[in-house]
Amino acid sequence: MSLATSDSSFAPSKELDHSLPDSAHAEKAQSQDWSEPPDGGLVAWLTIVGAWFVQFATFGYIGAFGVYQDYYTTHFLTQQTASNIRYSSVSRVCSHAPLIARPISWIGSLQLCLMYAPGVFVGRAFDAGLFHHLEIIGSLLYVLCIFMLSLAKPEQYYQVFLAQAVGMGVGLGMTFLPSLSIVAHHFRRRRALATGIVVSGASAGGIVFPIMLNHLLSDTRVGFGNAVRASGAVVGAALLVGNCLMRTRRPPAQTDGARARLRWTEMRDVVWDGAYLWSIMGAFFTNLGAYVPLFYLQLFAADHGVDVRITTYCLAMLNAGSIVGRLLPTFLADRLGVYNMLLPAIGMCAALIFAVFGATNPAGVVLVAVLFGFASGAYISLIPSLLVSLCRNFGELGVKMGCAYTVVAAAQLVGNPIAGALLGGSAPLKWWRAILFTGVSAPLMIMRTGRPDACPPPPSCVPSSGCCA
Repeated sequence: MSLATSDSSFAPSKELDHSLPDSAHAEKAQSQDWSEPPDGGLVAWLTIVGAWFVQFATFGYIGAFGVYQDYYTTHFLTQQTASNIRYSSVSRVCSHAPLIARPISWIGSLQLCLMYAPGVFVGRAFDAGLFHHLEIIGSLLYVLCIFMLSLAKPEQYYQVFLAQAVGMGVGLGMTFLPSLSIVAHHFRRRRALATGIVVSGASAGGIVFPIMLNHLLSDTRVGFGNAVRASGAVVGAALLVGNCLMRTRRPPAQTDGARARLRWTEMRDVVWDGAYLWSIMGAFFTNLGAYVPLFYLQLFAADHGVDVRITTYCLAMLNAGSIVGRLLPTFLADRLGVYNMLLPAIGMCAALIFAVFGATNPAGVVLVAVLFGFASGAYISLIPSLLVSLCRNFGELGVKMGCAYTVVAAAQLVGNPIAGALLGGSAPLKWWRAILFTGVSAPLMIMRTGRPDACPPPPSCVPSSGCCA
């Protein structure tokens, strides 16, 4: 049985209830006007461009955390405390530099977690028509915290943690999910491709920011503070453009036959769907290790003595590969089905994670970086389209996406610190343990997505409500 779900539930009903009063007909017609995505037009494509800039500035900036991780462990946060795990490595600056494994991993992991964790609340606010409120407040907070990070002092871990992990993470949580969900307001038939275009902005940011930060941080005349402020200026400009271009087609507190402002007691019926539950369960396992290469590939290459000219650009190469991965599979998904493209992408991710064992020379690093970028880009870009396809109407779009990303947040929180702990506390680093953990977690999603109807309906579900559809 095909797991690809039809989008027919998003189309407005052709039948009109002539027993309704004129005011009800007018409200229903207005509801139908926005509930049918136009699949194009100036406003729709400008919204896609705006969402692209938001992804560039948010998720794309996270793509540079591997640069921060390398810099923190070799220059900025090298002080030893009783809680820090030290190990020796060959870095791009000096050999046998003291590195802090787990505490720094928590910065990136909590940032990712907070990007996804508020999904339930952000999703409800999105469904209530508060899209622009979320984007503007989140953008201001995010840029403010980048500039606060630039004021952090060396060896002051708490300052970096509060600014980069907590503050930037909360800002990400308010901007990331709405900029993905807004695509469904404008596209239905070409939704996967439109989503792929939007998330390719994250790949572009993942190319620009690592190169930018690597060059600025390596220049002693610039310094950490000025380097971060320069990147923050680029982020602020991109978010300004994005917020000016994006438009929602959903007026606040309006409905399309299903109530947008769902009560908490109604959320069970919304999310209690077999295919949906199995999908987010699989996404949890996949995301345990999905970002480990993004955070550790540059450090892995440096630890194995790969030329500095390669290690400096390996994250940029990974994100360059993900641009193709976020566009080509989404283009094919509109024709072949989202699941049919998603599962091969996950299998390819797992295989390439194990291929990291061979990335101990320049050619190996380049090959793994580009191919893993392609596979992970396909996975990341197809997940939003998958979640939208599992919604029956726009009234549950934000809630379903929010709940899914909240579950993913738990995996993001623990995945990278687990990998850091598996590396060990002394030289030589036990890379095989982190790679094994990362590679094994990905195929579990393929196993989980094989039974979309395995979850029984809740007791309150009745066929007429459609909650078990």
